[in-house]
Amino acid sequence: MEFPITDILFYAFSTIMVLAALAVITAKNPVHSVFFLIVAFFNAAGLFVLLGAEYIAMTLIIVYVGAVMVLFLFVVMMLNVNFEKLRSGFIKSLPLGFAVAALLFTEIGALLYYSLGTPAAVVAPVAPIPDLLQTTNAEAVGLVLYTRYVALFQLSGIILLVAMIGAIVLTHRQREGVRKQRIYAQNTRKKEDSIEIVKVKSGQGA
Repeated sequence: MEFPITDILFYAFSTIMVLAALAVITAKNPVHSVFFLIVAFFNAAGLFVLLGAEYIAMTLIIVYVGAVMVLFLFVVMMLNVNFEKLRSGFIKSLPLGFAVAALLFTEIGALLYYSLGTPAAVVAPVAPIPDLLQTTNAEAVGLVLYTRYVALFQLSGIILLVAMIGAIVLTHRQREGVRKQRIYAQNTRKKEDSIEIVKVKSGQGA
């Protein structure tokens, strides 16, 4: 009995992703957890490619692996984390974590039971569906995003721009007791303001 290459890739990606996800929550070093999470994201992107959703796969790699995970890695490596205090807090919050996990799994199980028992209603498409043989997944998403939802897409870009400017303004605000680099003052200062030439006679010292 021969298995198609897609089935072999599906089981390979799924197995590696599940093992990497388990390693994320079981690794003692947070840096290793971030690396395992990157591996899980890469394999999830591979599963999306097998499903024909290459746009979601590219977004997952570019946004999460290329930006969010790198940010997490730098934050974890730059912060001085007290691991003993972190472990003690983990043990203290373990019952609450199990309770929340049980609630989430119960909700997912109820949703799966209801969805398998009751077939989902088919909703009529609001826009014509492009031909899958002539239009790629990324092209179909672009056609919908830049035509029907172009106003909402531009609005989300403006919101992100305002948030970025706000973060920069909050970072560069004047705070008492905190020294800040003044680039303009450094570039425009003169030699007389930077150094002082003192004439010392021989034998007198400074």
